[in-house]
Amino acid sequence: RREPLSRHRAGRSPGASHHLDQPARRGGRTAAGPRAPQPDRARGNARFACAVNVRHATREDAAAVAEVFGSVEEAVAGHPSSLDAQAVLGWWQTISFETNTWLFEDDGTLVAAAFAQVHGDRGNGGGAVRPSAQGRGLGTRLVEVMEGRVAEEGAARVHSWTLAADERASELFRRHGYREVRRFWEMAIDFEEEPPEPEGSIEPFREEEAPAFHAAIEEAFEDHWEPHPEPFEDWWARQRARTNFEPSLWFVIRDGDEIAAVARNEMRTGAGYIGALGVRRPWRGRGYGRALLLHSFREFRRRGVSRATLGVDAASPTGATHLYESAGMHVEHEEIVWEKVLG
Repeated sequence: RREPLSRHRAGRSPGASHHLDQPARRGGRTAAGPRAPQPDRARGNARFACAVNVRHATREDAAAVAEVFGSVEEAVAGHPSSLDAQAVLGWWQTISFETNTWLFEDDGTLVAAAFAQVHGDRGNGGGAVRPSAQGRGLGTRLVEVMEGRVAEEGAARVHSWTLAADERASELFRRHGYREVRRFWEMAIDFEEEPPEPEGSIEPFREEEAPAFHAAIEEAFEDHWEPHPEPFEDWWARQRARTNFEPSLWFVIRDGDEIAAVARNEMRTGAGYIGALGVRRPWRGRGYGRALLLHSFREFRRRGVSRATLGVDAASPTGATHLYESAGMHVEHEEIVWEKVLG
């Protein structure tokens, strides 16, 4: 499973428009005008389907944004969302708040949120509309502002996400010229008993080997869909900036002096989260992925949580979905990645 490069997807993914992520997951963009609307012009602006105030987000808005995205996930998936402020801050780690985030408020209540970033030639956008505010044209507005912004920044194409069960959001993207390009699964396991002890020698991460740990992740995910190479310095700064940065939850399997496989985990509200699990090509087929997975489960349980989650490409070329299912994980929900070529 790949960590999302501000989706980094790979976790939860941010999605957008009528609502989605990884992430309600929320998904959305649409063909927008040359410029996204600015907050000081938002109230009463004819571009918007309803009279709402639009402003940019700050880090302090993360919990409220998580609640809006989570309300959509709960309505569509039928179960409480585990999305929290930490996850939203993860999406926003490298974002420009003043140009690439939008919060829509109706009489002081946050009813919709959106954000967008560009990585290489691709824009990524996420957004959500609170269920009680749907049907007022806000989903289309989110698509417009996100798509317009990434076009301004030079993106040749744009991605967003929806829950597969959210037909309303899927139809919104189809109307705006998007096509489905991939599916991802959010998988989970609840530990009813102690997870089995893995075979082999698993060691804790050592900070001095951070460059080698990063290189192992990069190599392990080279053959995954839409890989996102990231320089070590940027990756390490991003990890250390996480509010839930906990390197004692990172593990490695070595073969002599070489790192053969890695797991990067973190704690989230009520669960452990497997952010990245990778085995380098020369060491695949030896059970290292399973060993790290089980070891991570046991460590989560030791720390007092009985649940673990992760996100994975449903068409993973490495057979990751089979590994997770064999370890007792199940698909909690499925997300669709939508793409539109700009121009």
